[in-house]
Amino acid sequence: MEELATKYSFDDIEEKWYNFWLEKEFFHARKNLSKTPFSIVIPPPNVTGILHMGHALNNTIQDILIRFKKMNGFESLWMPGTDHAGIATQNVVERKIAREGMTRQQLGREKFLENVWQWKEEYGSTIIRQLKRLGCACDWQRARFTMDEEYSDAVIEVFIRLFKKGLIYRGNYIINWCPRCQTALADEEAPHKEIDGFLYYIKYPFKNSSQYLVVATTRPETMLGDTAVAVNPKDLRYNDLIGKTIILPLIDREILVIADDFVDPEFGTGAVKVTPAHDQNDYLMGKRHNLEFINIFSPDARCNELSGDYAGSDRFEARQAIIEDLKERKLLEKVVAHKHTVGHCYRCHTVIEPYLSKQWFVKMKPLALPGIEAVEKGDIKFHPQRWTKVYLNWMQNIQDWCISRQIWWGHRIPAWYCGKCNSQLQVYLEKGTGNNAEISLDEINVLSDIEPIVSKEKPCCDKCGSAKFMIQDPQVLDTWFSSWLRPFATFGWPFTSCKPHALGGKLEQNEKNKTGLQKEELKYFYPTTVLVTAPEIIFFWVARMIIAGFEFMQNAPFKDVYIHGTVRDDSGKKMSKSLGNSIDPLEIIAEYGTDALRFSLVSNTAIGQDVFLSKEKFEFGRNFCNKIWNASRFILMNLDSEELGGYAKEKIKKENLALAEAWVLSRFYSTLKQVNIALDNYRLNEAANIIYEFFWHQFCDWYIELAKLSIENTQTQAVLFKIVEQSLRLLHPFIPFVSEEIWQKFKPGCGSILEQSWPQLDESFINEKLETNMQIVIDVCTAKRNLRNENNYKPKDIIEQAYIKVDSLEAEKVLIECQDYIKKLAKVDKIFISQENIDMGYSQEFASCSTANTLITIPVKIKIDAEREKQKFESQINEISNHILRKDRLLNNENYLKKAPSHVVEKEKQSLDELKQELEKLIKIKDAIE
Repeated sequence: MEELATKYSFDDIEEKWYNFWLEKEFFHARKNLSKTPFSIVIPPPNVTGILHMGHALNNTIQDILIRFKKMNGFESLWMPGTDHAGIATQNVVERKIAREGMTRQQLGREKFLENVWQWKEEYGSTIIRQLKRLGCACDWQRARFTMDEEYSDAVIEVFIRLFKKGLIYRGNYIINWCPRCQTALADEEAPHKEIDGFLYYIKYPFKNSSQYLVVATTRPETMLGDTAVAVNPKDLRYNDLIGKTIILPLIDREILVIADDFVDPEFGTGAVKVTPAHDQNDYLMGKRHNLEFINIFSPDARCNELSGDYAGSDRFEARQAIIEDLKERKLLEKVVAHKHTVGHCYRCHTVIEPYLSKQWFVKMKPLALPGIEAVEKGDIKFHPQRWTKVYLNWMQNIQDWCISRQIWWGHRIPAWYCGKCNSQLQVYLEKGTGNNAEISLDEINVLSDIEPIVSKEKPCCDKCGSAKFMIQDPQVLDTWFSSWLRPFATFGWPFTSCKPHALGGKLEQNEKNKTGLQKEELKYFYPTTVLVTAPEIIFFWVARMIIAGFEFMQNAPFKDVYIHGTVRDDSGKKMSKSLGNSIDPLEIIAEYGTDALRFSLVSNTAIGQDVFLSKEKFEFGRNFCNKIWNASRFILMNLDSEELGGYAKEKIKKENLALAEAWVLSRFYSTLKQVNIALDNYRLNEAANIIYEFFWHQFCDWYIELAKLSIENTQTQAVLFKIVEQSLRLLHPFIPFVSEEIWQKFKPGCGSILEQSWPQLDESFINEKLETNMQIVIDVCTAKRNLRNENNYKPKDIIEQAYIKVDSLEAEKVLIECQDYIKKLAKVDKIFISQENIDMGYSQEFASCSTANTLITIPVKIKIDAEREKQKFESQINEISNHILRKDRLLNNENYLKKAPSHVVEKEKQSLDELKQELEKLIKIKDAIE
């Protein structure tokens, strides 16, 4: 028998076992009608990504579920892949070529895209290598990139189908525009942040009058595009002004005072400027009142030629200049500090500009209906359940989705225009049919006035029949337009890439066979089982995948949605590089090992709750791995090496068990039962902590110590072997590397632990009364150890006698039966156990402490200060009283009782009862001290 090394060295085993699992194809799933499928689609990391703590948490959770289900006999598939991340990747490559003295415009579209693909091949797999280091049991043979040819076919197919159904259209709308990235953004890609700004009160003079109307605004620079001033028709202050003409300051344009119910009379002065081309609400007002739409900004957010003297100025420079000019003309009444929310680009964090532009949109309301119904009926469940309301609120108020992006990296929109039939497109022909040149936003707007032909391949013009002059729309699709198809596109849907081959024969047949297999696998693995993700992409991705699943597969893409919390530092701030508070998971792995990282993360993360981390918290996982290693090493060293196979086969009989063995087996199966319930309900941290509590505090701290009393006994050895071997199976999904390494020593020649079945629950071993009784023994031993330490006994000292007063006949029987254990573990020569008071009083020669069922007294080696003893108990009484008060408040909090799971509330009630019992005991002891 090969022994375990003296010290656990993760560096020596992690790469070894991961390569072993890959070589044996343990992660590869196949259609298997004899098994129930369990499938997960990975939230695809960006090709620009490197592993951060959020990735580590998200993928550890998924890996635990995959390994757990695989060991439970499911055909478990974890479908990996990466996302092309349009804006993010383009920004990275633009910065790279900038360092080389080039711009993408100088390179042209084709050469720039070649650079992106080269970068992707060189760096795009970094995140995949890091996920492998995390131990992820992904089916890497199935890895899909959103720009793969097969996947791209799905994206284009979906666009064409939706366009033909009238669900994709072009429209002239206010969109979120990033001046830095030079592209449109969906609402979800422009999150609003509260900023400290100002409210500027500006005087708008009436025509041919010395009177003026004061208007309050946070953005004085956009006044250059004002085409009205609006008041609420119910605001009596302004009734007489409706319809009058105002002269727009600085520009001298005549505009009208209009009445609109949207205006809030309480905001500012109750009169607002209306800039239809630069504000979403003003845009709608402009439509209602048929106002002029004046765009005063260029795509880079500089003032254009319609801005008068401010043309060429940056928007924020123009703001300052306008304020100064208004002051000079005595048109600025006052400036008041004002907090308000402003949209920011989710990628570069630039303040977005509401911008009037012609873009491509998806009509979302009709598509959202099946996804709303599925969640309302419970066909799709969110864990924790509170996210259901968030999802439904967004879906029920869903807006049309802007899907066009003015960048080059991504799926190009399959819309075509004839340059021969449309004279305004000559500029495109001069630029090389629009394929290799930078296309301005203005030119894109020109395209939007022409009816497109939507086609996957370059079509012929419907009018002139020519294909030569067809120009493809230069825009690309939003990255999420490919991501929302992942649950089915990863299987090859819509199975259109099987093209006839010039050579025909076997090559073509292979393609057909592949397509047939993909269809069968999609049918088998779809819908997937669970999606594990973070709350910030519920709208970006989760909701849209549900929409796409019903539209294109006529079924939900998954049954459960597990929403984990956000990773924060120990002060509560979200971890980010910009704040300098992030912890690099790769550094943790290098210092503590992958298993330590995984176990620490999961054990600290309650379902749906944020996780608060510091580097020190990873010592928890490291210490646990070391404990498992050392305990397993001790047991291996003490087992009969020739009997290892026999231990594995031996069936332990309940009726022949000694008390300690019966207890530890009962605790193991109770633990297994609780772990099963926790994992089936996605309470992974609860499962991890239950296993930890059993293995460290019950098996290692107590049973191994008890087993040392009879270590030569065959039954003791068989129980030790069984508990370790079965515990390793329980631990494997959480700490796969150390569990595999130890397993190989306990079960040499029996394959990988990942191939083994999950421990089978045998409730006949569970004896709650026995567990309760053994806890009495453990409490007594613990209390005696504490008394020894407090009263200067050395580790080797034997206490001559100890007195234990018990509160029941049952406790008396238990302690008498187990007194040999107590003597050995607490190092006591004689023990006196009774329900009656032991006639010794409280003197200078004795010290006492209590447990839930007993009062324990031992002789002391030095004189005891009775007053000091009394103070010690008073301190404990105060501490427990405070605990009771906190729990009372919690259990009387209606909000907590509504939100907390029933099993958690029940645990809190039980804990409160135990604290009250402990308080009663301590008060009695204190009162007995003279």
